[in-house]
Amino acid sequence: MTNLPITRNEAIELLKSTNQQRSDMIHYLETEAIMKTLAKRFGEDIEYWGMIGLLHDVDWALTKSDMKEHCIKAVEILRRKGFDEKFIQIVQSHGYGYDEIPALKDKQRTDKIEHALIAAETLTGIIYAYALIRGRKISGMDAAGLKKRFKEKSFAQNCNRELVREIEKTGLTLDEFFELSISALRGIKEDIGLD
Repeated sequence: MTNLPITRNEAIELLKSTNQQRSDMIHYLETEAIMKTLAKRFGEDIEYWGMIGLLHDVDWALTKSDMKEHCIKAVEILRRKGFDEKFIQIVQSHGYGYDEIPALKDKQRTDKIEHALIAAETLTGIIYAYALIRGRKISGMDAAGLKKRFKEKSFAQNCNRELVREIEKTGLTLDEFFELSISALRGIKEDIGLD
């Protein structure tokens, strides 16, 4: 078990302290749920992976209007809360490769947890959009239906499919990932406003 410097409730309070939009909070909870499910599947530390998912965008409310600072401001926020450099680096890794974040543009993800994080946080947008056109229903959603939407380039087009495909670098197939992720979000459907 990895020792985390703050509890989950304290992490939620930290996020709420920076004027979050409801849609952003939903995204953090979804990413947390998928990361926990992946950790369970891989036999990793569930609380640690969950905390990475929950706090991956800890600076988003402060940086969304200035993308070059996204994942950069996070370093100071997380250090102040007592997180170690490894945790911070994993959080930061979801910003690797973006032209909009010059400091991270040339970095590459290498660890399983980094590939899992970028895939999880990107897939949340596609699943949520799919749930919305199904009348806010995640109940009854299946991997086959999600895969069909995933293949439609015009559907949830801001969600980069290549980033979702990074899950394959962890040894999971896309189908397995879709199945696990739908199941993870079904488990928190009340918290994220879905049926």
